[in-house]
Amino acid sequence: MASLDEVALGDHVCWFMNSSGTLLSDTRAYVADGALYGDKVVVIGSPGTAPIPRDCRPATSVVLDFPGPAAASSLLTAVRREVRTAAREGFRSVRVLTEATPVALPGGVEELLAQELKLDEFAAESGAIVVCAFHPSLWDPLALERVACVHPHEVGRRAVRPAFRMFSTGTDEWSVDGVIDSEGADAFNTAARAAMAHAPALRLRFDALEMIDAAGMHALVDAARHLPDRRILVDGANETVRLCWQLAGYANQGVPVVMGP
Repeated sequence: MASLDEVALGDHVCWFMNSSGTLLSDTRAYVADGALYGDKVVVIGSPGTAPIPRDCRPATSVVLDFPGPAAASSLLTAVRREVRTAAREGFRSVRVLTEATPVALPGGVEELLAQELKLDEFAAESGAIVVCAFHPSLWDPLALERVACVHPHEVGRRAVRPAFRMFSTGTDEWSVDGVIDSEGADAFNTAARAAMAHAPALRLRFDALEMIDAAGMHALVDAARHLPDRRILVDGANETVRLCWQLAGYANQGVPVVMGP
């Protein structure tokens, strides 16, 4: 996306802020469009995030200011509650705006990715618009690479990221597109592990995946083995990917990854 003006219902956007920008100054148009299109604006506060002053908030906004680092489950529960409230109040949908800060991540990058994946699933299911803001100067570049991979859309300064994206196509189902090679294997492993954290069986769609090399396949198997009694089901892989999987010796019952047609 060129700007936040292009957002549509169901979008989950990774926004890399300008070095001199602030959450308020750079999202005035996004917030104002909420009133224009009949959306309720939900701003998620966190430590280090400057809330929108009351005199700058539209009447159709609500601020969820958590007193400390919020777990993904708590955050999603609060946002889903606002979606239900907005529907009763006659709004078209909600526009979620949140700024993530490293200090709010006691569980590290994997916890962040788990939260972003749940937000992506939420956006796809509810039709809400979710914009996640990241100030590049506050983050390790490697963390930003992983963050970008689990957002279907991106605005602002592009991170040097692996050439794949992983996004929700249904409950506990994720589509993976692009290329997973040695450069992106670690990021893919982290994303897959984060997605598995709350799912006994994770389904991945490889319809749009062009290629996965030996490092990528190892990352997939390692993610499946990371938690006991979990498995990954892969659908839609092209013939080349399935052949490489077999030649690598992963097509056996001892591997908790099932490569389907």
